Amino acid sequence: MSANETRAIFVAGMKNAHAMENQALAIMKPQVKRIENYPEVAAKLQQHISETEGQILRLEEILTSLTEDHSSLKDMALSFTGAMAAIAHTVAGDEIIKNSLANYAFEHFEIAAYKSLITIAELSGHAGLVPSLQANLDEELAMAAWLDENLRAVTIKFASLKEAGATAKV
Repeated sequence: MSANETRAIFVAGMKNAHAMENQALAIMKPQVKRIENYPEVAAKLQQHISETEGQILRLEEILTSLTEDHSSLKDMALSFTGAMAAIAHTVAGDEIIKNSLANYAFEHFEIAAYKSLITIAELSGHAGLVPSLQANLDEELAMAAWLDENLRAVTIKFASLKEAGATAKV
């Protein structure tokens, strides 16, 4: 594979990551607005929204350093699908559980994307860009770990609220 081909793969991956992070915002922002009975989840989502905004800035800095720009079309398309996913869960009687499961899966998708991007950055001669990508990866790993550690507690709280006849879904 030529250096130009490897660079093209890296740039495409960066544009995809930018769109992926915009999709993450479109998923999390509606969720956090609807949460009433799970303040610890709302606080963590709000923290990760801030982190995700920082991740987008890091990705934009990398793209700029490559004299590239993000793909507005990809950003818009994935933001739309993220918003639709968030809306789909609002009709579920167990919305908080469905959101927790979806967030867990999405975090692992992001983790895989950043691991791949770090590899292609190294292969394409852009090892100097790895620290920014690693920072994004570290935040995604931390969020995934938090979701994993808290899924049981969220599920127990949901079941307890439901048993008590309280609003449990969000």
